[in-house]
Amino acid sequence: MDENNNNKENQQVDPDNEHIQLKVRSPDGSEVYFKIKKKTKLEKLMNTYCNRLGQSPEAVRFLFDGDRIKGDSTPEELGIENGDIIDAMVQQTGGFRWSTKDHGFHVNFIY
Repeated sequence: MDENNNNKENQQVDPDNEHIQLKVRSPDGSEVYFKIKKKTKLEKLMNTYCNRLGQSPEAVRFLFDGDRIKGDSTPEELGIENGDIIDAMVQQTGGFRWSTKDHGFHVNFIY
């Protein structure tokens, strides 16, 4: 019986070290799964995600419920729970739109 009690004690979750599973979803719908502690800074997850995709961490924005996530935040601070989804958006910089509308035909070019 003592062996069963020891197994149950080992299976109990310490609330300070509780893990949650999250999904990070890209604009194309692909998802990457993570298991992290509630008190782990999200910067660790963000850097790992960017490294897996070959993206610069400065070029990717992470959102939870439409709000931007800062790397020094934790899931616990933001109310992120097991199974929640974080959206990853690649930041677009620069570009312009040029139109040939004034020349008798209409074609849009986006650079």
